[in-house]
Order: sequence, then C-alpha cells, then structure tokens
Amino acid sequence: MSNTVAIIGGDGRELEQHLRDLGMRPMALQPDVLTTATRPMGMPDAVLLDVRSDRNILGAAPSVKRRFPTTAIALVATAFDQQLMLEAMRAGVNEVIIEPITAEALSAALARVIVPKAPPTDNVLAVIVGAKGGVGATTLAVNLAEALARSKRDALLIDLHVGTGDAAVFLGVEPRFTVIEALENTHRLDAAFLKSLLTRTKSGLDLLASSSRVVQGTIDPHRVRPLLEAVTQFSSAVVVDAPRQDLGLLESFDVATHVFVVVNQELPTVKNAYPLVKRLQQRYGDRVGIIVNRADPNSEISLDDVAKAVSAPIRFVLPNDYKKAMSAANKGQPIASSSQGKLAEAFHTLARQLTGKASVAKSTSEEASGLFGWLAARK
Repeated sequence: MSNTVAIIGGDGRELEQHLRDLGMRPMALQPDVLTTATRPMGMPDAVLLDVRSDRNILGAAPSVKRRFPTTAIALVATAFDQQLMLEAMRAGVNEVIIEPITAEALSAALARVIVPKAPPTDNVLAVIVGAKGGVGATTLAVNLAEALARSKRDALLIDLHVGTGDAAVFLGVEPRFTVIEALENTHRLDAAFLKSLLTRTKSGLDLLASSSRVVQGTIDPHRVRPLLEAVTQFSSAVVVDAPRQDLGLLESFDVATHVFVVVNQELPTVKNAYPLVKRLQQRYGDRVGIIVNRADPNSEISLDDVAKAVSAPIRFVLPNDYKKAMSAANKGQPIASSSQGKLAEAFHTLARQLTGKASVAKSTSEEASGLFGWLAARK
C-alpha cells in the first residue's frame, strides 16, 4: 500500500507532483482543519509543513501532533536557519528538507521518518460489531478471544465500549487499568507501557478493558488507530469489541484483518445491519462479513434471507445456546474455556479459521424470500 503524505502550506503543486512520482498519495490540508474538523480524517503516514512562503505554518505542528499523535512531521524550508531549526525541534518536527526540493530528496527524508506499521501477514485483528443491542456481540468477542488464547499465547481482547463495556465481567476479572489510559497516552504507546495496562486472565488471554468512567463525547478515532497499530506489534491475535453507535470510531480499523457484524434471524436486526454493513464495506471492502449468532434452523428468516437482505457474505454461524451463554457470563467463565458442547466447539472452529488452521466458509445466497422482498427492493 502506498503512503499518504499530507501537505500544509505553500501552493502544494510542486510537492504533490513529486509525491505522485514517488508512488505516494498527497493530501492537501488547511491548518484550521486540524482544530475545527468534526468528521474524522484519514491518518497520513507523514505531514509536510511547507514554510517557504509563510513561516507561521510551523505553528500548525502542535495541532498536527494532537490530531495525528504517531505521525511524523517534516519541514520544507528555503534554507537552513538556526532559529527556525530550533523552533521546529521544539514543535516536534522530525525531519527538515532544504531547497532544492527534488523527488529524491523527498524520498530519502520520508524514508527516514515513515515507519512501516502493518502487522505481520499471519496476524489476526478481528473487529466485532453488533447490528443492534442484544445480539451477543460481546459474548462472541470474549469467547473468540478466549479460543484464540488457547492456540496463541499472545491473544488480546480490547473493549472499546467506554463506560458500558462488559468484557471484564464475562471474563471474571477486575482490571486495574483500562483502555482510557491507553487512549490518553498515545504519545507513549510502546510495548512496555501497553503491557502494563493489560489484565491477564486464567487462560492467558490479555484484556484491555473498558473503563467504568463515562467519557464526554465520543472516542477520538485518531487515537484508536495508533493503539491498534501498536498492539499488533506484540499480539498476533487481537479481538476488538466495538460499539456500533460511534460512526467515527468505526472508521479507525484500517489495520483490521476482519470486520464482523453480528446479527440474528430477526427482522429488526437485519434491517439495522444493512446500512451498518454498507458503511463498513465502503471503507474495508471484502474484509467485512456477517456472523449469525443464535442460529435457528426453524426460523421464518433463513440464512439465505439474511445474506441477501444485508448484501454481505455470512462468514460463520453460531448455534443457539442462550441459557448456557448467560450462565457462563454470570460465572465470569467463558464458554470457550472448554471445548465441550456445540457452542464451545463453534468458537474454537472460528478461531482456527481465522488463524489459517481451517478454511473460512463463504455463503452463497439464493434469491430473497417473499418475507424480505421489501428489503431487497430498497437497495
């Protein structure tokens, strides 16, 4: 994947052309956008501050750091100026590029500051999102993470339901630190710091728990992305339990290998799933799939109906054992801590599929039944 480089200041055309020649994606930004934007922006791999025509552009550096905590900043200047260099260093600039500006000079400078952040190809980072409340998304996230921990020693579960998350209860642990500490300290997301925030469960699964502290507003998606990039450096299997209501947050999962929307065979759930899946597919493409929870072979709404109405493949189907699932949650003992029973076996099978130890099933749907004709007609 080519790198995205934001440009602030100057007319941008010269730098944009050089970046395109290098196979990179230029992105022009106005300084005020960093402080006034209400919608999330894609995170660039580096930011160029062009101060050649306006030295005051350097003042945007603190806003860049706040908006993109882990993104490197390079200064583009006319000549070496000791006072300017000192101000740049204090502002957090990582590199300086002096005229004449060439594609080769840009390439060399950016190569020094852009750090590849993609997780290893055999890593798993699965995001779990419920199509509506009560479909069992947290149950799935907890038990999938538990099953992954049985086959991988470094599995991690992240609960992003800030203020309302239940993963710690499902696992029977009392975390000392939470995901809030991680999100508030994105400037120090090294392995040692992150591991100090984790709670280890009996199975060896690590949990970065939700906070009971209610946070004003929504989670800043620009803090979630560097967090996920950081944890993939020491955890080869990560499961994220994500809230569906925070649309900005749902755009921060670029490093995910899978994005699963959890549904059941109920009309309100399927109706809610359709716009959610469409939004996710626009950003993540074929990484998005459906998991049907509490499957009922006798339901009026078949699996083919679900796949057709939502317009997404069903990646996995979990059997219905609601009573056992609730009993396990009340005891703080995940079903997947055992391999006994159809539901426990299903969680372990899904974990094997995600880690490449079994083939991942893809559904093929027939025409939607009459019950879903009105949904299909609206697309």
